[in-house]
Amino acid sequence: MEKIIRIGTRESQLAVWQASLVKEQLFMHGFKSELVYIKSEGDIDLSTPLYEIGVQGIFTKSLDIALLNGTIDIAVHSMKDVPTQLAKGVVQAAVLSRGNYKDILVYKDDKTFLENNLSDAIVATSSLRRKAQWLNKYPNHQIENLRGNVNTRLKKVAESSWNGAIFAAAGVERISVRPENSVDLDWMLPAPAQGAIMIACKENDTYSFDACHLLNDKATSICTKIERDFLRALLGGCSTPIAAIAKLENDQIIFEGNILTLDGKEKASVSLSINADDKNINDFGKYAAEELLLNGGSEIVIAIKNATK
Repeated sequence: MEKIIRIGTRESQLAVWQASLVKEQLFMHGFKSELVYIKSEGDIDLSTPLYEIGVQGIFTKSLDIALLNGTIDIAVHSMKDVPTQLAKGVVQAAVLSRGNYKDILVYKDDKTFLENNLSDAIVATSSLRRKAQWLNKYPNHQIENLRGNVNTRLKKVAESSWNGAIFAAAGVERISVRPENSVDLDWMLPAPAQGAIMIACKENDTYSFDACHLLNDKATSICTKIERDFLRALLGGCSTPIAAIAKLENDQIIFEGNILTLDGKEKASVSLSINADDKNINDFGKYAAEELLLNGGSEIVIAIKNATK
């Protein structure tokens, strides 16, 4: 009897869209699969800001458990949610070709407040990275917390008195709910691996690994590894305002990364490039982190640690 690969997914519309994409791509390679819905702590607790829950991998933990206990064969994640240290016994099987990695602002009535740095606008996000970068650019603005799945957050913006809220472009575009009243935040660096979809499986499940690895996009895999290595070297998680993007351009990997204090007042940045076939490519993310620490990053890391004690 032909094996059916059980695909674990969270129940949100975006998570199901991503899992369905994997199902379609597996089918194109001749593999049968089915979706299995798993609840996550991150979906259940919508009132606590992400950085106060204190659990790295809040959106992946339940799927990791389901993988390890044999309820599912593979798990599909928004890669930016996945801890840089995978659960013991779980391995990365594939990274799909990356979508839009940018952040966007969904604004309420108009966007004129973006042109006036002295305005006292209210902008919502649960991300410390977005909050810190926003306050760095707009120090007079007020940040409100916003949790929930994409549709819930869009509804909250529409019903609120806020001027706008920040979303990942990929999240709203994949499920075709990006509002017309939105604008790309080209100046904002994304979370490491933002816009990428990762498939995980058990390390001893060679059937699932081999099937899923056929879907792996090499360029996305290399770039997201660099970004996540950068994050890991800086000991970052949901509670740290760290951003990174690596792009393959003409056989060169172009990297940008930054770290900010929680209030956005201090920022350290790094911009580097390396040949895609360089023998040191595996250590490039770690090297970028070391450069950042030498360029003012170490003082910011200390400030963050002191602020979160």
